[in-house]
Amino acid sequence: MTPVDRLGLAALDRLPAHARPAADPRELPTRALHLGLGAFHRAHQAVYTEHAGGWGIAAIAPRSRDVVAALRAQDCLYSVVERSPERPSARVVGSITEALHATDDADRVRALLTAPETSVITLTVTEKAHHRRADGRGLDLAAPEIAADLTSPAPSTVVGRLAAGLALRHRTTGAPVNVVSCDNIADNGAVLAGLVRDYAEAANRPGTAAFLAWLDTAVAFPSTVVDRIVPATTEDDRATAARALGLRDEATVAGEPYRQWVLQDAFTADRPAWERDGALLVPDVRPYQVTKLRLLNGSHSALAHLGAAAGCTTIREVLHTAWGERFVRAFCAEVAPTLPEGGPDPAGYADDLVTRFRNPAVRHLLRQIGSDSSLKVPERWLDPLRALDRAPLLELALAGWVASTRPGDDDLPVHGTTDPLSDELAACWHDRPAHPELVARLLRLVGAPDLAERTDLTTAVAQRLPALRAGRVEF
Repeated sequence: MTPVDRLGLAALDRLPAHARPAADPRELPTRALHLGLGAFHRAHQAVYTEHAGGWGIAAIAPRSRDVVAALRAQDCLYSVVERSPERPSARVVGSITEALHATDDADRVRALLTAPETSVITLTVTEKAHHRRADGRGLDLAAPEIAADLTSPAPSTVVGRLAAGLALRHRTTGAPVNVVSCDNIADNGAVLAGLVRDYAEAANRPGTAAFLAWLDTAVAFPSTVVDRIVPATTEDDRATAARALGLRDEATVAGEPYRQWVLQDAFTADRPAWERDGALLVPDVRPYQVTKLRLLNGSHSALAHLGAAAGCTTIREVLHTAWGERFVRAFCAEVAPTLPEGGPDPAGYADDLVTRFRNPAVRHLLRQIGSDSSLKVPERWLDPLRALDRAPLLELALAGWVASTRPGDDDLPVHGTTDPLSDELAACWHDRPAHPELVARLLRLVGAPDLAERTDLTTAVAQRLPALRAGRVEF
């Protein structure tokens, strides 16, 4: 392959008009910093930012050097393949102006963190990267990574790096900045603000009191809701991009047609006009956030575990079982009474979910959705379980998760998922406890000792395990 065959600035003029970036990336000043250079950011916030106009993004990969190298080889250009049921399409996005590695490019990252022109910092990292305590009450100071960061001049965790970068900004320019979490965590802005404060207090560097006071006045942590299914990129996606662009793109990402971004309208510094591309700016994101966490993310996790038990491999396969669509609608109806007022209509939301999950162009693997569930289950299912006197669909979902934690012959999870607590989850099975006690052990492990004491719940969940073990989903 010659250089001209690959996507890059030199080949921009060769792109069909409909596939070109919305703005010329050579004319965009770097004004936003993003932590987490993954596919979701490139298929979501980077698209909204491009259409806002006038903002370039310096995107930082905490670990992977491969994605940095792939983007740099293409002058940070890449395409987003939209997996439409009718016909997939692809368009180049040009809002990322720099691709950086957190360690290798530490000096550049520090310069951007302190620059007054950098007035927005966004994040898309995993739930486990936040290092929250199991009960959700603040930073897990006992986590080895956090403990190491607190004594290191160069933190390696996301929270440590962010806290250190903000402290450096406070000591240098002191310019206000918006820190925008885009993670699937309830009240993600407030949660992130609390973790940064916890870290700063535990580190107790000189000037901590002044730094904490500055955080209160100069740094905004608006809460957000982000939504777009972004499966792993396939060779078919790369082929679609190559046909649409007439060029090879080694950094293609893919997403469903649907996307949504809801942001709390609470900023202290300049920001992109994301609303130009349909983002919603609202006083309170909680109704949208809770609806998305409990209906979309909640049903997604349930389908992942129940579908795996039934022998399926993708969400679309689950929706084509005799029970898949019926489960989604019943699950949403059951959880609906726990949702706050002011959000989307639950029945209409369920209709949209069925359409999205059925999309034949989106092959979303159950093992991907079902991974890290010890962190997802508390966010998505446990508060509704607390709020409802009886919740058969949630109990079934919980049984699906319990079944998925069973270690196989190789001591790995039976459905190929990964989890930061995989060893601890497997240990709950080792002395073959009675099934209600097994359920209680697992609930305690994910920070729900109150639910573990509810024998009606643990018994109801346990009664569903034999059928799931036999591959039957019954409700």
